[in-house]
Amino acid sequence: MAIPAGIPAPDFELMDDAHTLRKLSDYRGKNVVLYFYPKDDTPGCTKEACNFRDDYSAYEKAGVVILGVSPDSVESHVKFKKKFQLQFPLLADEGHKVCDLYGVWGPKKFMGREYEGVLRTTFLIDGSGVIKKVYENVRPAEHSAELLAELGLSA
Repeated sequence: MAIPAGIPAPDFELMDDAHTLRKLSDYRGKNVVLYFYPKDDTPGCTKEACNFRDDYSAYEKAGVVILGVSPDSVESHVKFKKKFQLQFPLLADEGHKVCDLYGVWGPKKFMGREYEGVLRTTFLIDGSGVIKKVYENVRPAEHSAELLAELGLSA
């Protein structure tokens, strides 16, 4: 179960697709869309990332930072970002420590198989570092539009 809204977002440090160490606390003063997704270059994850890409200018104009997190490697993120021309950082959470910290690593089922993985979840974090809203069981095709509406923005 994901950590709840209304509390300070736990700080973390992860390597991004540009081999830069990113800390969540570096974005204080800005709204942050912190989205956790299962795997680079898979149908749902690609749809979600490309919708953020397509709506990116609206987020950027409003000063909203988008950070994608998955347990994929930095090298995987580099390829995914380049292939789909994503403008925002993808953070490599190999070992899923940050996923665990945010409560988004857990049991999943796919085609009758049970396994542990990322539960697609997004945290909207305000400028003071507090979790404003948690989106669980995200629907990739509609999620960016849902966030834009929450933020009072239009694409």
